[in-house]
Amino acid sequence: MSRAAACLSGATVLTLLSAAAAAAAGGLPGEKFPEGGRKGEDVYAQVEVIKYDTSKNGNGAAAGPVSAVQTDWSPPPCWYAPKWSPDELSDYYQRLYNGMRNDPGMPPDAASQWNEERRNYIDGDYEDFNREKDGEGMWWGAVQNPNAPLDEQFTCNRLPFWADNGETPDVENIITPEILAGLAYEQIKVPGTEVTLAPGGKSKVNLPTWAWLDGGEFKPVAVTASLAVGGLDMSATTTATPKSLRIEPGTKDARLHPASGECTINDDGSIGEPYAKGKADQEPPCGVTYLRSSGDGSYAMEATVTWEIGWTGTGVAAPQALPDGTFGNEQAVEVEEIQSINR
Repeated sequence: MSRAAACLSGATVLTLLSAAAAAAAGGLPGEKFPEGGRKGEDVYAQVEVIKYDTSKNGNGAAAGPVSAVQTDWSPPPCWYAPKWSPDELSDYYQRLYNGMRNDPGMPPDAASQWNEERRNYIDGDYEDFNREKDGEGMWWGAVQNPNAPLDEQFTCNRLPFWADNGETPDVENIITPEILAGLAYEQIKVPGTEVTLAPGGKSKVNLPTWAWLDGGEFKPVAVTASLAVGGLDMSATTTATPKSLRIEPGTKDARLHPASGECTINDDGSIGEPYAKGKADQEPPCGVTYLRSSGDGSYAMEATVTWEIGWTGTGVAAPQALPDGTFGNEQAVEVEEIQSINR
């Protein structure tokens, strides 16, 4: 059995043949197909009907995606959306047939099952792919999120179904503003979290090291996902707002400020307070006091920002919450003993 067929075992015949059609289209890994694509050697069905506005997203080389704090939440793995006109669905099935003929890994009974399925759109529940209603509606089908686990992508396994323009089918996993919000969450990028440390140079044992983040960099970021096809016009904007900074000193021989290690955000969007001359002995609002030298090496201090995330969208009267997200990085901190001179 081919790699595509093996990966999709247990899915519906339509899903299996969709993968075959994408594979038969040829091309290099990562190339986009009209109805499919590849992620490594895995083939998936995909159609680009959702548009993303990332103009208000985080940027820069150090920017990256957030990780949801709520571990049982993840972006939607699949959904149903308008995909084909009558002519396009007819062509889709023709390409399935061509892909099946050219894939030696297809199961022996795939041809007969494909033919039975195709007949349903010719003279079964529908007639001639609903061509008499061309322009009045669209064929809906499953769309897979290529970033989701492969088995979860294919939980949306309904055969293509018809909906008139403006109609939202009463089907589980149908595209909604909430699904769009989850997909926008997946596109969110936030700034890197390299904090400023002071006093400058090497930190000193038993003297506080002040840590802060500039408010100009840590401001809300947002991504809007929208869909306008098949008489539908919906969108959702997911916004991430910096909430707090957590310091992990990289050693047990340290004391955090505050003791929880969680530094809250200030009114101006900054976190912590810049060090100023004469404050060396004061306790900082955000920082760490190292109790032991790092010797010839350094401590891997980790600074992680928690972002509060929510969304607004079509038909939603008030902002809706999504799980908080985190993003951080490590910084090398050298700590030395205070040198004293005996006279």
